Amino acid sequence: MTELSPPPEKGQSLIVEPLGSSHDRAAFSCGVSELDNYLKRQASQDHTRNLARTFVLIPTRGSREIMGYYSLSGYSLTFDALPPELSRKLPHSIPLPATLLGRLALREDLRGHGLGRLLLLYAMREVVRATRAVASLGLVVDAMTDELVAYYESNGFVPLMDRPRHLIAPITRMRAMFPEAASQSLDLDAMVRPQEESSS
Repeated sequence: MTELSPPPEKGQSLIVEPLGSSHDRAAFSCGVSELDNYLKRQASQDHTRNLARTFVLIPTRGSREIMGYYSLSGYSLTFDALPPELSRKLPHSIPLPATLLGRLALREDLRGHGLGRLLLLYAMREVVRATRAVASLGLVVDAMTDELVAYYESNGFVPLMDRPRHLIAPITRMRAMFPEAASQSLDLDAMVRPQEESSS
């Protein structure tokens, strides 16, 4: 049995990074077999096939220990799925771009310390950052239980109209939460300069 570290002390820095081969997926358990099995058996395949990107929460840089994870992928919505306040002036006849929070899980022994919300906020910020390059109406989730519906609603999500437990965090709301992620310009000079220097 793998010994698990205690919850982080207040002020301890945590890191979210892409899932890699060095991370110990086998030791992770959130108490929901579907979420555990995805991380252990499917996440890397989805990454290779460009179906989803999985990010893990770790206690320190270089650590193999996975405290939690979430996955993001592209998604599309129909006009009829959006509540009226979000569908104004949008086209009726084409798929509407969004981002899917396919999975979010926290290790079972770490619950009650706010780390699940921390992971959710990381995911929301990454979506805001990504919209500087690719449009998205917001972050969509299929909540597994009614209790989780209430949790997501308390964090800025609103129900979609097409089926129960289907929610979206509108991009306008997330941009207000993370204005720095929405407004930073891309420094193309900094990207080009290293290539020019290496070729000279």
